[in-house]
Amino acid sequence: MKAEPADQKRLLDVQALDVRLQQLAHRRRSLPELEELQTLQKDLAQVRDLLIAAQTEESDCAREQTKAEQDVDQVRQRAVRDQQRLDSGVVTSPKDLENLQHEIASLAKRQGDLEDVVLDVMERRESAQARVVELTDRVSSVEARIDEATARRDSAQQELDTEAGSVTKEREVVAGSVPADLLTLYDKLREQQGGIGAAKLYQRRCEGCRLELNITEMNDVRAAAPDAVLRCENCRRILVRTAESGL
Repeated sequence: MKAEPADQKRLLDVQALDVRLQQLAHRRRSLPELEELQTLQKDLAQVRDLLIAAQTEESDCAREQTKAEQDVDQVRQRAVRDQQRLDSGVVTSPKDLENLQHEIASLAKRQGDLEDVVLDVMERRESAQARVVELTDRVSSVEARIDEATARRDSAQQELDTEAGSVTKEREVVAGSVPADLLTLYDKLREQQGGIGAAKLYQRRCEGCRLELNITEMNDVRAAAPDAVLRCENCRRILVRTAESGL
């Protein structure tokens, strides 16, 4: 393949712009906000799980408290009825009186035990409620941090996208001045060689693979016509000669 030396040098300009686009894409993928958001999302999911557990515990305690209070009320009502019977004088049999008094005493003890249960449940419910408040605040805090990090990410991405758009337009202009066959070869090699399709020959060294050409290879380069499109013997990239090639 042949191409004017100026066209080959413009290929280096295209390569430089492609490298810039690669760098911008890498920066976009590697924004610190992306990792930060990933961590925050994990934190949010964990805190939300804890909040759901605390809310469930509070709800369970609420039902348990209602049940315990109902039990206390039933015992209290029964004790009131027994005391009314005792006070009314309806029960006259000594044995029945003794049984009734014994039942009233048993109900008083039962009521006391149930009231202790109510107090225990209330304490656990209050602890769960406090936990719900704390975790709700933590969820709000993490969500606020996510919103802030998202805004920073979006701003950074927009800035990078704007620059990438500008570089892409410049690349289109420069690439448009390169012969189609040369550009096609370059694009093919760039895809095969990790984004680098053309490299400068600098001081006898290929800037693509960073290897120095041996004497035989340098003699071949010197003997080649100026419009010959050369390839590095080591990496097979297009090798562009410049005033700094050491020829």
